[in-house]
Order: sequence, then C-alpha cells, then structure tokens
Amino acid sequence: MDVYFSDIFDVDPAVIEGYGAFNISLINDLPLFVDPFLLFNSEKEEYQALHRQILEYVGFLREKSIEEGIHPGLLKSWFLFSEVKQNWFGYSLSGNGGSGLGIDFAKALNKNLHVLFTDFGKETITRSSHLEKLCLVKDGVGRDNISDFTVNLIKGYLLEYTQAFARKYIDGAKCKNVPIPRVSFNYGTESWKTETFYLPLYNGDFVLLTPKDILTKDETWINKIDIIGDFHDIVASVSNEELRGQMNHYFISNLPHPERTKRGAQRAPKKKEIAAAISAVISKYPVFIDYYIRYKEEHGDDAKSISKEKVLETQKLFVTELSGFIESLFRDSDFYETSGDTLEESYQRVQFLKHVIEDKDGYRIFYQKGQPVKREVDLQIMFRLTWYATPSDVTREANEGRGPVDFKISRGAADKSLVEFKLASNSKLKQNLEKQVEIYKKAHDTDKAIKVILFFTEEEEMKTRKVLSELDLLDEKYVVLIDARNDNKPSASKA
Repeated sequence: MDVYFSDIFDVDPAVIEGYGAFNISLINDLPLFVDPFLLFNSEKEEYQALHRQILEYVGFLREKSIEEGIHPGLLKSWFLFSEVKQNWFGYSLSGNGGSGLGIDFAKALNKNLHVLFTDFGKETITRSSHLEKLCLVKDGVGRDNISDFTVNLIKGYLLEYTQAFARKYIDGAKCKNVPIPRVSFNYGTESWKTETFYLPLYNGDFVLLTPKDILTKDETWINKIDIIGDFHDIVASVSNEELRGQMNHYFISNLPHPERTKRGAQRAPKKKEIAAAISAVISKYPVFIDYYIRYKEEHGDDAKSISKEKVLETQKLFVTELSGFIESLFRDSDFYETSGDTLEESYQRVQFLKHVIEDKDGYRIFYQKGQPVKREVDLQIMFRLTWYATPSDVTREANEGRGPVDFKISRGAADKSLVEFKLASNSKLKQNLEKQVEIYKKAHDTDKAIKVILFFTEEEEMKTRKVLSELDLLDEKYVVLIDARNDNKPSASKA
C-alpha cells in the first residue's frame, strides 16, 4: 500500500509520530498549512528564532519596497517565491503541484509592505510584527499565500529536520544528496544561497517532513474571518476610551437604518451588513488592525490548542482512518482487484467514501467549532486518496473544452468515466444536476458519469431528494447522496 510517507519509505508510523512529524500522503496534498503565529507563540526557542528569521527578511523587503523602480530581475529574486510543493500540504488540484506565490503576490508585497509596517520593529500596541497583517488588508492574500511564504523562509530548517530523520530511519537506497536552491539569504550580497541536503526521494523529487506543531487547518490564527466574530471584544480591549467610543459610534452609524417586520419587530442587521460596517471602521481607524493582532497575541494559547485539535482530526481521517480502511480492503476483500469498467471502479470508491463519512466519523472533518465548513475540496481529497492502486488514470479538474470536471477516470480513449461532487447547499444544484455533467460527458466523449451530493442538514437532504424526484433521478444508482450531518450520528464509541 503506497499512499503515505511511512508506506513508501518503510518507516513505522509510530516512529514518525515520535519524531513529531506529520505522516504525509504522497498521492495528494493534504489540507494543512504552516501558521507563522505558531512559531511566534511557541515555547521552543528554535521556533521563535524561525519567526525572527522571517521578520528579518520581511524587514529587508520592507526597506526595498520603499525604493523606487526596483529592477524586474531583483523583484523576482527578492519578492517572488515558488511553492515548496515537496511538503505535500495545501489544496492542489492534482498531486502536490499548487500555484505558488505568483508575480501578483510579489507586486503586492513590494507595494504594501512599507505602508502596512510603518512601525516595523518598533511596535507599541502589538508584541511583534506579523506577516499575516498583509492578508488582513490586501484582497487575494490568504492562508495559502502566508503558508507558502513562511515555508519558503523556513525551508532550511525543514530540510535539516528531514535530513536528520532520513539519516536515522530511512534506507540509503531511497535517499540522495540533493542541491536545493534558495535555502538561506546572504544579506551581504543580497542573494540566495544553494545548499546540499541528504533527503528521501520519491518519483524523482525530494520529500520534506514538517513538524505537526506548526501546522493548522482552515485558517491561520490571524485571519480576516475572526475580525467579524471578535469585533466587539477587540474594540472593548482598546484602552483609549475616546478611540473606543469613536469606533463603536462609527460602527453603529454604518449599519443600515433599522427596519420593522410586518409584526412590528425590529429587523436585526444581516451578516453582510455587519461585515460592511466593520470594514468601514477598519478603513476609518486602521489602528484597529493592530488591536486585533494584539487580541490574537493575548489569546495565543488558544491558537496552539485549536490547531492541535484540527491537525489531529485531519490525521485521524486522512491518515489513520483512511489508511486503516484501505489496508483492510486490500487485505480482506477484492476491492482493489480491478473488475468491470471505470464506471464500476469509480462507483466502488464513491461507496467506500460514503461509508467512511457516514459510518466512521469521517463527517467530522467538515466541521469547525460545531459549524459545517462546506468545501467540496475536502471531499475531493478524500476521494483521490482511495485511488492509490488502480490501472486507471485519475485526473482532477480535467478540462477538455466546456469547463473543468472534478475527476476523469480513464483507461485509454474507449473507457472514461466522470465523477462530479456537489454540495446540497449549492443554489444551482438542480441546474447542475440537469445540465452540467451532461455537458461534461459530451466534452470528454463519454456517456458514463457519477454525481455525488453532500448534505449537512435534514433540510438540505429533503431539498436534494425533492430535486432528484423532480428530475426523475431519485432511484438512479449513479447519483449518490452522502450524509455529513452531525445531529444524527452517535459517536463511534457509543454506536
């Protein structure tokens, strides 16, 4: 079974666990990210040193961003970074090849660093500077950008961390000395250095291990989403009474005038109206961002515990549970003995996925603080991990003329099947079911397709069954419903 690092390099998973690393999949990226705040807030001096190292380079970039007319070559050398795909984390569309930090991110850094970090190294409100500040005020900069940037700047540490593991635990026939570019920065020559490391190799490329205690899922600790939920607590933490009053007043003044319902009750503001009012406060009082970051610093211990829980749940589902099921299926059944065409093979894997989610607590991966995080990509990653042993070619987001389809499973031109995943909450579910896959089938020259629908509530289930009934698909074998509700399942220990 060649799915995980432990499988491919013949290392006991307990050894990887004891080392503190995450047992990555080498079939597809797993949805985890490196959070620089976990470096800043760590009790480990080596992690704190890494955070200082990141800030040192950000400080260098900040000084360069003040200069006018940086040469395009130097802009690429200093500000442009490719994704470090060898750690196998993120939301790549296929394998481990993400988009990385493109030229738009480089230009955003160059344009905004000296504006955002006006008091860089001399903060009076926060304890430190934080790279994540960029994602709070710049659209299009998210957790994946922050994680990729962080991984690039701590790459030397991760290489040494992996090298030490490889020398102790991995067969030398599976390792090699590899020259790695852009490992460390020479501030004297203002250039990146190449260094050589002894690393495990897979499919012609090196592999990186990452400590679990710097990983998180969903969002970095400092993020845009929490500004909305924590707004009033953040304002209350402002010690300047006058500023605190001004922020509260400006927030209220930017809410729409209260309306009355038909029964005379005052209508509560909608979420998007509250978000707009908060955005207005931030634009009017940019210092709010610093108070938000200080609030996050003061609650830093929560970042550690919450991230640990998220990583454990990700490991439980994507590694422990799935690997256990794959191994048992491989050992005790003919699941991985290819039979039938690609349609039947795909259907078996969809049913396997349904079983994991509905019967083995797999649904929990879709929840954060008890609320569903409705993302098709988590479902797609789980599905992709079941395809480690197959003669079929498995292509994600295959686009052959009429838009991308989630998966194309093929064995040559004569045998192709499509698998499309949808959320029941999708407002265009009926339209998608009726037309989308049919369009894809024509584009991919096949008449075989499976439609998979994930629902989170009883209401979503009823709505979906109603749509299927209207389309005469309720009893269609290749339309599969998956129940991800958390209110109708006893825990595995009680079941």
